[in-house]
Amino acid sequence: MESLTTGNSVAVTITGLSHDGQGVARLDDRVLFVAGALPGEQVQVRLTHRARRHWLAELQEVKTPAPERRKPPCILADNCGGCSLQHFEDRGQQHWKHQKVVDAMRRIAHLNQPVAPLLASADGLGYRNRAIIPLERCEDGRLRAGFYRRGSHSIVNMNHCPVLDPRLDGLIAPLKADLEASDWPVDRDCREGGGLRHLALRIGHHSGELLITLVSSHADLDGLEFLAGQWLGRWPELVGVCLNLQPHPTNTLMGEETRVVAGRGWLRESFCNLQLRIGADTFFQVHTQQAERVVPLLLSALEAIPAGVMVDAYSGIGTYSLPVAAAGWHVHGIELSQEAVNQAKTNASENGLSGRASFETGVVAQCLAEHLGHCDALFLDPPRKGLEPVTIGAIREHPPAHLIYLSCDPATLARDLAMLVAEGLYQLESLQPLDFFPQTSHVETLAVLRR
Repeated sequence: MESLTTGNSVAVTITGLSHDGQGVARLDDRVLFVAGALPGEQVQVRLTHRARRHWLAELQEVKTPAPERRKPPCILADNCGGCSLQHFEDRGQQHWKHQKVVDAMRRIAHLNQPVAPLLASADGLGYRNRAIIPLERCEDGRLRAGFYRRGSHSIVNMNHCPVLDPRLDGLIAPLKADLEASDWPVDRDCREGGGLRHLALRIGHHSGELLITLVSSHADLDGLEFLAGQWLGRWPELVGVCLNLQPHPTNTLMGEETRVVAGRGWLRESFCNLQLRIGADTFFQVHTQQAERVVPLLLSALEAIPAGVMVDAYSGIGTYSLPVAAAGWHVHGIELSQEAVNQAKTNASENGLSGRASFETGVVAQCLAEHLGHCDALFLDPPRKGLEPVTIGAIREHPPAHLIYLSCDPATLARDLAMLVAEGLYQLESLQPLDFFPQTSHVETLAVLRR
């Protein structure tokens, strides 16, 4: 092949998908990544960036489409970075996600454990119960609101997002109009005096209660209380309007301080027959129905032994701790966020579970070891980076008889499982993938291990 440079147009055959859902091809001695391409397709691409071992390319034309290709449900899908797989029909996505878990286990963990069929979402659209939408004011005063263009910091302006719960989606256009009409500065990078940065929306899937939160670098927003009162009057399901202060020019979306402007700073949601308070700025799974499917799997993994003590690492607001406590276990949760711990304690109290559920604020890597010698089961739900080496070391030194690990990244799960099953410490009993994020490359996996 002739010498290639950035800007060249070439024809390639897509042979697979990368971990983040980009099409993969070979170009000379390098791997080529093409967003929007599917396995088996013949495509024409424009080379955009050359790295040491790979090329990045822009899809120009699909000459031979894959059978699983479809027209994306969202008109912005080709530009917006919020979703990466809308061009891939749902069954194709589901098959690929299942295989993604299988491949990670074989390639990284060197495990041939059977992987159960993916528990797919009943609907690939309208499922997200939360959105944090970047804002930008143009020079002519118009407001742009939308997710970032793939691989950039440029906002793709939108008025609708079909992945959001329709009740949230319906708020975007009128809220944009109200914020555009205000004279509040908008500066997502805090480089020109600060101002509004994000619009955050949250809904209780079952309760229907709504929260609106404005994220700003400062609180100098004249008329906010009046506008918040108007919003509460306009939407009966709206229970609160909040202001989150994030003054730092970082990629962290929300700051540590959240003020209630009108109404209350939390919504009520039903989850597995329990009533939870969920705050404006606390973590809760964005796909309520899929998150609820984890609970019977977790309880099934525990039912073979008498109810005892379970430690819930990364316990959040008690999402999984409290259903286990309701089933007769004593649960102790460890969580970094003080606000989440406060809400977990409130949720335990309001469900009559304070006697069975306790929570502490702390770093799991620092706090876990002291509890491992006194528990019968350990539940892990870490962030995407997985477990820290010190956490793995603590588990290996004092291994509970039962370990259940909910992961949002098959690669880090496989890495951690390889260390947990080393030298026969644990036996991996089951792997159950779940699709919490249709239209994206993400997949959750619940792993059950026993001594």
